[in-house]
Amino acid sequence: MKHAHLGDLDVSRIGLGAMTMAGTYTTEGALDHSESIRTIQRALDLGVTHIDTAEIYGPYLSEKIVGDAIKNRRDEVKIATKFGLVSHAGGGPGITDSSAANIRAAVEGSLHRLGTDHIDLYYQHRVDRNTPIEETADAVAELIAEGKVLHFGLSEASPDTIRRAHAVQPVSALQTEYSLWTRDVEAEILPLLRELGIGFVPYSPLGHGLLTGQIRTVDDFADDDWRKSNPRFIGENFTRNLRIVDEVQAIGAEIGATPAQTALAWILTRGDDIAPIPGTRRVTRVEENTAADSIELSTDQLDRLDSLEPAAGERHDGNNMASIDR
Repeated sequence: MKHAHLGDLDVSRIGLGAMTMAGTYTTEGALDHSESIRTIQRALDLGVTHIDTAEIYGPYLSEKIVGDAIKNRRDEVKIATKFGLVSHAGGGPGITDSSAANIRAAVEGSLHRLGTDHIDLYYQHRVDRNTPIEETADAVAELIAEGKVLHFGLSEASPDTIRRAHAVQPVSALQTEYSLWTRDVEAEILPLLRELGIGFVPYSPLGHGLLTGQIRTVDDFADDDWRKSNPRFIGENFTRNLRIVDEVQAIGAEIGATPAQTALAWILTRGDDIAPIPGTRRVTRVEENTAADSIELSTDQLDRLDSLEPAAGERHDGNNMASIDR
């Protein structure tokens, strides 16, 4: 598999997101942890070197699964995980806290669950409005000096926050949603990242599953599936957004690719400093996604994909959008 560069961190240009292994779209009882472990190990077999997780996923469960899967294969993979959405001072999961003390507590827990002595890429999961980003960056810089963390990342950070953090501790990667139906970052964020030499890690590159072409109705979602409250999956917005899928599917049919492979192949044309992390807990899906590495799109097909109408609706509900640094 070809590689990408996140700052000076070398990773496979298609990674694996481990969020859904902790039940993001599915209730805990429906999860198969052994399948998740096989999925991670199959990804490594296929040349994936970039696994992304976070302490909040589960919470803690996703990191534990990743740790179990990479046991005896640690040198094959770059592990990315995240802090800041679990307060270890008593607030618990869902409480934003990027204070130095909380980062110290978070990193020790993550190292233990992952079964490693260092984290390759350590992200602030969401910007903490109660802690200056300079203090957070300095706390991560201390962990880097100690060898517990190798690279610093930000997630869903604004241009101002990125600049301020980078001035204290160089940022290797920014993680934000990016796909054929979420292209906000192209206006300001991507140019800034390239100015500063920061890599970009798109999460949800398959539009929370919609760009796989497998979803034609939300009626099949479980009652607690958060997509049922996502504006892009509701009412007329959902109907409009299916048109994006139809065009991706049509282009895929021209080249013998699935819609997911077509959507990923498009992202891979955006630069060698971009490394998407499609999430799955299924071996068949990781095989499908990684095959996008070898797909070539023609100039005409790229033009058609580039000109797709933007998705209808906000990318998150009101509460989640309010938590994003903009």
